Amino acid sequence: MNDADLSDAAAGTAQDSDPGRLAVASAYQRFEPRAYLRNNYAPPRGDLSSPDGVGPWKLRCLAQTFATGEVSGRSLIDIGSGPTIYQLLSACAHFEDITMTDFLEVNRQELGLWLREEPGAFNWSAYSQHVCLIEGKGESWREKEQQLRARVKRVLPIDVHQSQPLGAGSLAPLPADALVSTFCLEAVSPDLASFQRALDHITTLLRPGGHLLLIGALEESWYLAGEARLVVVPIHEEEVREALLRSSCEVRDLRTYVMPAYLRTGVDDVKGIFFAWGQKKVGV
Repeated sequence: MNDADLSDAAAGTAQDSDPGRLAVASAYQRFEPRAYLRNNYAPPRGDLSSPDGVGPWKLRCLAQTFATGEVSGRSLIDIGSGPTIYQLLSACAHFEDITMTDFLEVNRQELGLWLREEPGAFNWSAYSQHVCLIEGKGESWREKEQQLRARVKRVLPIDVHQSQPLGAGSLAPLPADALVSTFCLEAVSPDLASFQRALDHITTLLRPGGHLLLIGALEESWYLAGEARLVVVPIHEEEVREALLRSSCEVRDLRTYVMPAYLRTGVDDVKGIFFAWGQKKVGV
């Protein structure tokens, strides 16, 4: 990684005139990455010692899917990375060119701290250790993190509500062999129709036959990130399935997790989590 790769080289998406999306974009200007990380990736939600916790469930879904060997290739794009890297810990062994993306500069900056191993970066070592444990390859967590850092080639701006989410002349190699997206589309869409359009937009970045792995919130209407209170479109499992089908993806796997009472900490009203594995149909 170099500083140029972490810049806003691909910034400047078209102006959005939709009032609902404008309101979402405005609210996100108050998003605080460190508050979001504390709320969701520090204990209790960040406690990975309990097998029934949300963190182990997410990491297990990803590790098991990549262990099939079917989701592999040269290039992967992480859509709406936020300030997190855990979603790529299993992916990085299977793709040599990874692009991370986010709408917010503060999140891209947060990612840059970790990628450059700068002081003050969020400590993801517990997640890296857990992934190494469940993958069972005998890899050390430091090796895992170094592999991920080496394979993330760029961090770019993105706007999933644009027909070209990465803008014209993107620095990411397109079409990608795979996409990953965690807690993004439902969190930036004012309604289900907008969620569907955003999904349609990102699947244009994916080659026919390529794979899309989604993790997201079920039946959530808001969450906190510091002073920001963000609105979420509440979606259900069957709506996720239907959205993937409408975006010309075969649903290879769809799992759900019910958020236990002890993890309902007042930072959101999420009821559960979904994991979806879609494969873009060929010749559609």
